[in-house]
Amino acid sequence: MISAKILEIQGKISSVCKQLGRNSNEVILVGVTKFAPAEKIEAAIQAGITHIAENKAQEAQKKFPELKKKYPQITCHLIGHLQTNKVKDILKVCDLIQSVDSLKLAQEIEKQAEKLGKIADILVQVKTSGEEQKFGVDPTKALQLVEQISKLKNIRILGLMTMAPFVDDKNIVRACFKQLREIRDEAARKFQGMPNVQMKYLSMGMTEDFDAAIAEGSNMVRIGRAIFQ
Repeated sequence: MISAKILEIQGKISSVCKQLGRNSNEVILVGVTKFAPAEKIEAAIQAGITHIAENKAQEAQKKFPELKKKYPQITCHLIGHLQTNKVKDILKVCDLIQSVDSLKLAQEIEKQAEKLGKIADILVQVKTSGEEQKFGVDPTKALQLVEQISKLKNIRILGLMTMAPFVDDKNIVRACFKQLREIRDEAARKFQGMPNVQMKYLSMGMTEDFDAAIAEGSNMVRIGRAIFQ
């Protein structure tokens, strides 16, 4: 049952936060709806999930408009790689794009957001795992990218996102999360006072590693399999 699974995850989040002396209300649980049918997504929303995310642009376009119409309280995220030719459509259905990893993509978001007369909220995706197959800006260039995007008037940077590698060594996983937190802290200092750079969110941690992510400061975890499978 979806509601029982959500309660179990929320319990784990609370437990980890209690050990760390953190308030579990600070951690946003994002339900990743990849492969999930509409009835399961609705069950999750009815059980209290207010943030949902898709990996693929076409799935977001297919699922989000109807869900948003029925449940206007939800916040819709795109967490997968976004191609520039899909930006226009995604800005119409998503509230937060978590996967901005290049100036070229940001410039297209800026162009389309201006046409729509809106401010696009994004996270900058950083490749802390070093894995070739993953998307994300190189950690050494992350602050430079944030600075470049900060000059675009129709984009608001709300934080950073990363994915750890799928390995058994928890030290490697935690090191990836720690690196993103350190970049976030540096960005918060460097861009303090800039209205369109708000380092509010540290989106890291999925079904396999959200406890390690929270331990390293995550306040937005992306859970799919543990809810919907």
